[in-house]
Amino acid sequence: MDEASIDRETMGRLAKALTFICGADNPTVKALKAAEETGTARDIAQARKLFLRLKPGDRRAALAMIAE
Repeated sequence: MDEASIDRETMGRLAKALTFICGADNPTVKALKAAEETGTARDIAQARKLFLRLKPGDRRAALAMIAE
């Protein structure tokens, strides 16, 4: 999985992984949870934007945690 293929279901899994890595109060975690719950294009776009702004190490760690 790469950063370009983040869908609604994956956002929920990423939110759980990032909660462990960054904490529940992180704005990216909150945005990912909102995108998973609502599924609106606006929430999904915001969550993707914030996810891509994370430190590269945090992004890789989260993607590694959800890799199957």
